[in-house]
Amino acid sequence: MHAGMRIVLVTNGSRGDTEPYAALGAGLRGRGHDVRLVASKTYAGLADDARIDFLPLDVDIPEQFGGTEGRRWLGAGGGTIASVRGFRKFITPMAERFMAATREACADADAVLFSHTGAAAYHAAEERGVPACAAEVLPRLPTGDYPSHLVPGRRSLGRLGNRLSHTVANQMMWRMRRPGVNEWRTADLGLAPLPWLAGQARSMARDRLPRLCGYSTAVVPRPRDWPRYAQITGYWFLDGVPERRPSDELARFVEAGPPPVYVGFGSMVMPDPAATAQTVRTALRRVGARGVLLGDPAVVPSSDDLLVVDHAPHDWLFPRTRAVVHHGGAGTTAAGLRAGVPNVIFPFFADQPFWGARVHSLGAGPRPVPFKDLTADALEDAVERVVTDRSMSSAAARIGERIRAENGVQVACDLLEGWLAGDPPAPGRRRRRTFGL
Repeated sequence: MHAGMRIVLVTNGSRGDTEPYAALGAGLRGRGHDVRLVASKTYAGLADDARIDFLPLDVDIPEQFGGTEGRRWLGAGGGTIASVRGFRKFITPMAERFMAATREACADADAVLFSHTGAAAYHAAEERGVPACAAEVLPRLPTGDYPSHLVPGRRSLGRLGNRLSHTVANQMMWRMRRPGVNEWRTADLGLAPLPWLAGQARSMARDRLPRLCGYSTAVVPRPRDWPRYAQITGYWFLDGVPERRPSDELARFVEAGPPPVYVGFGSMVMPDPAATAQTVRTALRRVGARGVLLGDPAVVPSSDDLLVVDHAPHDWLFPRTRAVVHHGGAGTTAAGLRAGVPNVIFPFFADQPFWGARVHSLGAGPRPVPFKDLTADALEDAVERVVTDRSMSSAAARIGERIRAENGVQVACDLLEGWLAGDPPAPGRRRRRTFGL
């Protein structure tokens, strides 16, 4: 293992798709490595927080979601078909710019880590002949223990059916990506095209590509049929950032009365922010709870019992709440569970229903309700339950205690440095250079 390696982290998407990689970057920087984060220009501040280099992608995620088509898509709810359509509508058109920027970012890399939205880096690493590692915040490696997060209802299909569902999901995504990726591989990178049948996933499996999974086994246990080169590390939190303090207004509101209920839907743009705010206000007043709502204070006014904020540090606020209501994004779910308070999830699409189902199965929150079905009655019922059900509060507290005892960034960095040093996570021959395999 060489000290001071140039390690490039590549991702794309929302804040929840970006902050965990900034956290990994901070951990690697602390070990003497030179780290560069590639992500949407919207989140340049995360690289500043982590004190690492940044190459911005010319993509503004809130702007993409906030357009007419984005609002229509998000407001329609999120089944499997909606998730795939959304990917085709919003992600595929960015692919050409993203691939070019990724290749540029990896030009001087000694090693490359990438999220599932940053998989262009896998091909850039192959061109350069440097080690690559998948770093994911969602379980995507095939297993018989549970189905793909894209399976409607997320119910088990049996071990064979569960495993097959992952293959089908990989094929659905590869079908959209394959023409552009293969054209890029052959025309620009000088590499052979990948086959039509789940080519990218099959290539990674043949390479025994190491995977770091940035979530807790307290939330998703490690499948018994996973290979040794796939390891669950614990969540990747970006802690110790002095600039992340609550505003004076937020601190005063929280300290002025009983713990509030937090309501926020992250990067998901509300189809009608004023109507959503009124729904939240009505439901919380019926329960007799104060609230903090993530929104635009210029559009939605605050009141004595509901503070509207455009930003709130989760690590400070969530432990001071009675419950957190959110969309089920991986990052928000991680922060909510670490705080040890019940989570109420109204998912939109993609992996959000998966995290909502996991929270419910752990007893740390009620059954998730699709955001399109959010009403004052639905929110009132959910919040009433979580603030009165002691078993739910106890389950959330136990899970939070386990998560707080973990150090996912440290575990991930230890594994990564071991693999770079040639400590193989599994035996076997290799097609091309990977981490010690």
